[in-house]
Order: sequence, then C-alpha cells, then structure tokens
Amino acid sequence: MAELPNKCGVVVIGGGVIGCSIAYHLAELGFTDVVLLERQQLTSGTTWHAAGLVGQLRTSINMTKLARYTSELYRRLEGETGQATGYRQCGSISIAATAERFEELKRSASMAKVFDLEVNVLSVAEIGDKYPLINTDDLYGGIHIPSDGYANAVDITQAMAKGARSRGAQVFQNTKVTAILNDGDKVTGVSTPEGDIAADHVVICGGMWSRDLAATVGVNVPLHACEHYYVLFESVAGLHPDLPVLRDYDACTYYKYDAGKLLVGAFEPTAKPWGMDGIAEDFCFDEIAGDFDHFEPVLHDAMARLPALQDAGIQKFFCGPESFTPDVRYHLGKAPELENCFVAAGLNSIGLQSAGGIGKVMAEWIRDGHPPVDLWEVDVRRNMRFQGNRKYLRERVSESLGLLYATHFPFRQFETARGVRQSAVHDRLVAAGACHGEAFGWERPNWYAPAGVEAKYEYSYGRQNWFEYSAAEHRAVRDSVGLFDQSSFAKFRLEGRDAMRVLNYVCANDIDVAPGRLVYTQWLNERGGIEADLTVTRLSGDAFLIVTAAETENRDFYWLKGHIPPDANCVLTNVTSGMGVISVMGPRSRDLLQSLTPADLSNDSFSFATSREIELGYAIVRASRITFVGELGWELYVPTEFMLGVYDEIVTAGESFGLVHAGYHALNSLRMEKAYRHWSHDITDEDTPVEAGLEFAVRFDKKGGFIGRDALLKQKEVGVSRRLVQFRLADPEPLLYHNEPIWRGNELVGHITSGAYGHTLGACIGLGYVAVDPGTEGIPDGSFEVEVAGVRVPAEASLRPFYDPGNQRIRC
Repeated sequence: MAELPNKCGVVVIGGGVIGCSIAYHLAELGFTDVVLLERQQLTSGTTWHAAGLVGQLRTSINMTKLARYTSELYRRLEGETGQATGYRQCGSISIAATAERFEELKRSASMAKVFDLEVNVLSVAEIGDKYPLINTDDLYGGIHIPSDGYANAVDITQAMAKGARSRGAQVFQNTKVTAILNDGDKVTGVSTPEGDIAADHVVICGGMWSRDLAATVGVNVPLHACEHYYVLFESVAGLHPDLPVLRDYDACTYYKYDAGKLLVGAFEPTAKPWGMDGIAEDFCFDEIAGDFDHFEPVLHDAMARLPALQDAGIQKFFCGPESFTPDVRYHLGKAPELENCFVAAGLNSIGLQSAGGIGKVMAEWIRDGHPPVDLWEVDVRRNMRFQGNRKYLRERVSESLGLLYATHFPFRQFETARGVRQSAVHDRLVAAGACHGEAFGWERPNWYAPAGVEAKYEYSYGRQNWFEYSAAEHRAVRDSVGLFDQSSFAKFRLEGRDAMRVLNYVCANDIDVAPGRLVYTQWLNERGGIEADLTVTRLSGDAFLIVTAAETENRDFYWLKGHIPPDANCVLTNVTSGMGVISVMGPRSRDLLQSLTPADLSNDSFSFATSREIELGYAIVRASRITFVGELGWELYVPTEFMLGVYDEIVTAGESFGLVHAGYHALNSLRMEKAYRHWSHDITDEDTPVEAGLEFAVRFDKKGGFIGRDALLKQKEVGVSRRLVQFRLADPEPLLYHNEPIWRGNELVGHITSGAYGHTLGACIGLGYVAVDPGTEGIPDGSFEVEVAGVRVPAEASLRPFYDPGNQRIRC
C-alpha cells in the first residue's frame, strides 16, 4: 500500500459514490494532488445498498440539470474507464393515482421543456402498454422519461475511483480521518492514525457520519439516518430487463428490474430514525434488522399494483440506513464557518442519481471559488444552527423520507418539529386566526381564518381553502390597512469607524447617506450576480442596521463577515432575536399610527426611505418607511420585550381604522402585483441587476466603487441577452407557481421564476426572464404564452409593474 502523502491540494473524506465522484471530477479538471480517504472500504457505508435508480426529473430546473448530467456521465463512464457500471437506459414511468398527482406530473413535464428533457405525458392505456404487469384501474395517467434508467452503485463508484486514479488522484481505504485540522479561520489538513496530511481544501462527504465529523470543527451539517427498506421478489411472471423503472408515488413505492428479480422499494410517510446513539465503529457493508410490520402495509399496496407479486416469492427483505436532511434537500458547498471546508452530504437516498452532477459542480466550485450555477436550494449555508440539534433532527427526518414521494403541493408545510422559533406575539396571532407556516424554523402566519373556520391547510394545485381569505387580506392592504408580523427578518448591526467604508464597498447602492435614511441595495459577486437583496439603514455616523430575509440569515451574515478586512475597525453582530417586526401597510397606515405616536408621520416630515425612533405605547421603536407590498406603510422594529404591548396598542386602535391581520400569502400576492423581486426565485447569484431591472439601485459613480462594478459595466456595454419581465395571464383561472415555460409564438424563450394570483389585477401574475437580442431595449415583439400543465395560456408582458407603475401610492 502506498504511503500517505504529507501534503496535498484537496482531501476528500469519504469513499462512497459522492466522494469518488468529487475526486474523479477534480482529477478531470487537472487537479493532480487529490487524496481520497475512506474509513473502511469504498461504498461500505450506504452506497453499496443503493437501489440504483438513475432518474433525471426534479422539482427545480437546476437540480434537474445536475441529474441529467449524471445520466450522461454514466452512459460514457464504462467506455472511458473499462470498469463495468451496470448502467441500463430502460426509461422510467411515473404514475398518478389521484388527479392532483397527475397535475403535478403534467407540470413537471412542462418544466422539462425548458431544458429539452424529453418527458411524455401518458394516458392510462399507454401506461398499460409500456408496463403490462401493473393494475391500471385506479390511474389518471402518468409520464414517461425515455432516457432514465438504473445502474449498479458499487460499479459506478469503482469506475469513478478508477478514473480518478488514472488522472493522478490517490485513494486510500481503511484510513479514518480522526480530525480536521484548522487554524481557527480555515482548514489546514486532516489527521489520520497513519499521520497528518496538510491540505488547502477539505471536502466532507462522509454520508451519515458527516454531521458529527463536521461538528468537531464548528461546521453545521444537519442530517440524520433513517431506516430504508426494499424487497427482492423472484419468479415474477412477465418480468423482463427492458421494463422501465416504475414509480408509484401515491403508494410510496418504486419498482426496478434487478438481475432477474424485481426490486420493490419504499419511501413510507412515517420513517424510523436510526443511529440515535451513534454508529458502531466497525459498521461496514452492514444491514440493520428492520421492522417487517412497519413495511408490510407498503407491501400490500405493491401487490395490489402488481398482481404478479402475489404469486412470487420474497428472496430478500432488506433494511439499511440512509441519511436525510430536515428539508429533504442535500447539503452542498463551502461551509460558512470555516474557510476552504466543503460539504457534500445528506443525499436523502438519491445519492447515485445525483453523484455525477454533485461531483462536477463541487470540483468547479473548489477550482473557481464560487458555484458554477445557482445552487442555493442545496447550499449548506442555508442551514440554521438549531437544525443540528439531535432531537429536532430525529423528529423531522421521520417526515423527510416520506416527502420524497409525497405530492409536492404548493405551500405544503412540514408537520414535525414545529414551534421551534416563534415571535413574541405568536399566541396573539393564533387567537386572531393565524394559520402558521414553518420557514427556517420560524412560525409565520401565512393566512388568517375567520371566526368559525379551522386554521388548517387543505392542499391542492388549484385554489386552496385559504384562497379567498388571503384575497380579503390582500384587498384590505390595498384599500385600508393591514398588519403583518415580520419578526423573522434577519437583522444585523455593523458598527465601528470603518463600517461605512466596508459596507459601501459590499453594497451596489450608495449607503453613505445621512443618519436616519434607509437604502435598498444588492450585494454582488465579482461576476455581477446578486448575492443578497436587502436594506441598509444608517443609524449614526458609524452604525448601520442591515435587514434581510429569514431564508438567507446565515448566508448574508457570513457574506458580509467574509468581506470585512482583517485590519478594519468594525464589528458585525446578529441581532435578529433582539427585535420583533410589525409592519403596518396600506393607505390608512399613517392615520392609524399617527393616532398612537406624537411623532410627525406626515410626508413632509417622514418621507419615503426615512427611518427614525418614535414613541409608540410604552416603547421606543424604530419606524422605517419602506414597503414590500406597494402601499404606504411602516416597518416597526420593536425590542422583543416590548412587542406584546406595542402589538396590543396597534390592534386596539386599529379597530377604528379597519385594521386587518394579513399573512405571508397576501404579502406574496401584493409584491407580485408590484413586480417586487424575491431573492432565490427572481434574482440569484446568476442574475445581475441590469438583467433583473434593478439598475436603479446601483451607483456606478460612487467613491471607492463596489464589488461587481466592472462586470456590470461590461455587461451594459455589450448588452443583456435576457430581461426579467412581468406577465399577467389573460385567463383568470390558471394558477402560476414557478418553472412554467414562457413561449413567444412557437419559440421557448424562458420560464416563470415566481407566480401568485393578483387579486387587484384579477389574474395570475408571474415574473420570468425572457431571451432578448443584446443591445436591444424593451421586450421582443410577438404574442406571449405561459404553459401551465401542458396548456399554453396567453399572457400580457411588461417591463413596468402592472400595479401603480409610477410608485405614487408608496410616496404619498
């Protein structure tokens, strides 16, 4: 056995399919000093018992692109390395036993057109023709993906390990990493029983061991193992190797030909967490006992779907552990807590069908220092610290596993591990009828049920049970006044004599304004992409309040922290928990608040983008005149201990002004009418302010410049090839959510990034990027349509907001 080197460029921890893919792709990019360390043997953790499905269609465009690349890689891997992979491109069929499931599948088929993945919608008869073994009596339809298939996970892993070695990477088995070395700011290498290895980068891809290993260096990787089951049937009548992979989501099952046998696996709705007390040191190619009674209901449903199973024999009942994450999205990317420490873990039982894409983007991320595409939905920076809590993880992952095959209803809420983070007025809002959703641990009121109506979701792809209640909230904000609890806002303070200089270089807008002024701005990367979308309030000469979304609390905090020079005299503090936020919005908001404070709230005294402390009730609160709904209004930043009193004052006085409680669904529909952008949907690190119509918030000529300035100037010189456009459907019935294709004539020109029903405008509103000729202004001529579940709906397009394009209502 070769000796461990004492130094290398990249150490990859973990010899499963993910680790080997990263090593393979690093070597393919020309990294010659890659070392992969596996604690036991390659694939011995969970990869070895993977069912082997290779599917490509995901719930988002970028994740589907990664899965599609994985399939393309597996097709060529055997010829390249000479190592068998067991890859077979037999296609896949997903069936729908409910109308809602069929709607989901048809919407997915529409989304696939955006990147030219062939997905065919099937009738019930066509399903029977392609998969004669199944009972189709209760089906509504399905979809067929000809390029899907399956592979042998062990062989794929060995092929990538062989490919990595052939390009100079070194692979060491039976070599456990006992510690990740660091200097407090960045990784410096790893320790093993055979000695230390100095390294510039370390990648943690140790499967279900990743959480505990990462925690030793303060890196948060929330995941927990669950029992995962499948059964092998032998002597199944009519079985043959050309049968497509079959997914019966409504019965939580999948079916795959496996060397003359039929493998039936499941993602049951309530999973059984495993390994709560740790994982044995000698765990290697191990099975776990499992619980046949737990799996038996799934088995009965499988026999009803495939009657031939009733006469077949069970050769193997298998149970093995797989790691799952709190939000059923894997963890990928550079850890915010430790420089040059990367993570690829928590694959939620889709490791094999994700490995190729993960390896490619991780290698490029390490090489370039930034992700090659927008990967926010799986970015490890999204995780909140509390999500590493073991009790939280045990409860949540029992739900996570089943959600892989659950219907992905719009606005579907988690049911486990709830009540983690609550605003100070949570109980008051419950009493007012709030139906809370969960977002990043926060309980947030999404809509309010009127008296006598249960505050509970009834899910659908159509108008859900809260639709009209939220519409009333929406109209109240437009016509009168509404109250939003937005305490989940992330809030940071940056203060010190260098605070303005540091922050102004990070911000694209100019924040060197007078104290008491608020600035809307983006933080950009060197490529001009939008890393954050937020507001900055200058509190004094050397103190600033930064307010951003709850979703990006960790990401934005560490982005700013990482851009504070070591010699700068300023301190960044997360003060999110110290302040609640009550937003009072609508044309009567001034009248209501003026009745509660001696401060002059008139337009002359308190103009738009002004922020100052005012008396309200017994408290001193910071009132910021800003809006995300397109109406006159104020965000009130209230010390947490004063929240109840301030809330009660506003609600009591609000009775005379028609005050209505409003939730996040109304907030979304209101912002859509104004075409306000939402980071992670409409704007990402791949999109620039010039493309997104946010150039008004960029100050190219400010002293000292800003990150991304040169890239934006170059883009302006060349011209953009895409613009963010607002759409209004001509038909008031269809609903938009996201990822719906945009057509101009018979040309596919983009897709919807976010959508909601515009109750004031009387139809669904969407935002989406449309391809344009560089150097041209405006929108290309032609008739636009948006495709909803296979049906093209005519749509009006505009670069200006359909609602109050002149912003008169917010500045009155």
